[in-house]
Amino acid sequence: MRIDVLTLFPNMFQSPMNESMMWKAKETGLLDLHLHDIRDYSHDKHRAVDDTPYGGGGGMLLRADVLVYAIESVVALGDHQPPPPVILMTPQGRLFSHDVARELAQHPRLVLVCSHYEGEDERVRQLAITDEISIGDYVLTGGELAAMVVIDATLRQVGGLLGAEGAELRDSHADGLLEGAHYTRPPVFRGLEVPQVLQTGNHAQIEAWRREQALRRTWERRRDLLRKAKLTEAEKYLLAKFAREDAQRLK
Repeated sequence: MRIDVLTLFPNMFQSPMNESMMWKAKETGLLDLHLHDIRDYSHDKHRAVDDTPYGGGGGMLLRADVLVYAIESVVALGDHQPPPPVILMTPQGRLFSHDVARELAQHPRLVLVCSHYEGEDERVRQLAITDEISIGDYVLTGGELAAMVVIDATLRQVGGLLGAEGAELRDSHADGLLEGAHYTRPPVFRGLEVPQVLQTGNHAQIEAWRREQALRRTWERRRDLLRKAKLTEAEKYLLAKFAREDAQRLK
């Protein structure tokens, strides 16, 4: 997957994109990352990219003539057809999720635009942006950290990155639930033992236990996810059991 990032601070990506899974993705050719400094597309010798907003108000805005030119120039690179999605990282965008990451992973190329300052001239959206994404209901100094989150989560959905086949399908949120607990050696640590079922070698029992633990953890921490999760009748019975247990504790 080719990912082009337009940013005022390309150096912010140097360490995160060269460590751990992102390093592996680049080394194996799964990630073809290109960083573009928006200032390189400025029209004056001072490399200015922003200006004060019409009508007054605090802060500065990225200029449409600079940013639209930068986006169009970057989109023209490469030979991907149809044109790639051009995604503005903004707190006003649609909320990023596991499903959105899977959606983005279907594209051979993405262009991510990192806004900054007080935002960008509205004409940038009208002329050059095809999608807008937010990673949460809060505001960051710029879109760079959000872009890194999107890149990482999206690449996890590209086959071959995680090593174990289907590993991305076992992540939290992959099937609508949170992952349950995991254990490794030693079998006993400070009086806490690894559940016996995980040491039996009975894969059917282990999978059933893990599914129940995923349901329990989701029930305890993110019940909102259960409203759209695809559950069997047996799993719905387990949720009713959890509810009865909660009621008993409250008595």
